[in-house]
Amino acid sequence: MIVNVRVGRVVVLMLCTFCSLALARDLGQNEALRLREQGIILPLEQLLQSALQRHPGAKLLEVELEEHDDIYIYEVELLTLSGVVREIKLNASNGELLKDKVDD
Repeated sequence: MIVNVRVGRVVVLMLCTFCSLALARDLGQNEALRLREQGIILPLEQLLQSALQRHPGAKLLEVELEEHDDIYIYEVELLTLSGVVREIKLNASNGELLKDKVDD
């Protein structure tokens, strides 16, 4: 009985840890402006230019600023000339490319 309770607690703790790691927080326009003014994140225009250079002629579909474990990430969705939707993730603080994949 005691072993089952301990195992159950461990499983619950592991699930809570996993779920908190998987969650991202979307940031609003006011918070993004504050972070930009403080020099914490780069200008969106600069990062959009970087994303669009990866797929010339692509159209911008959506941009979101998210926070994952104290790292600010721009998630950019583009529609390429061939009709494929690409998901690009860029570190908003330094412009580093984190991901460029076909969006599911």
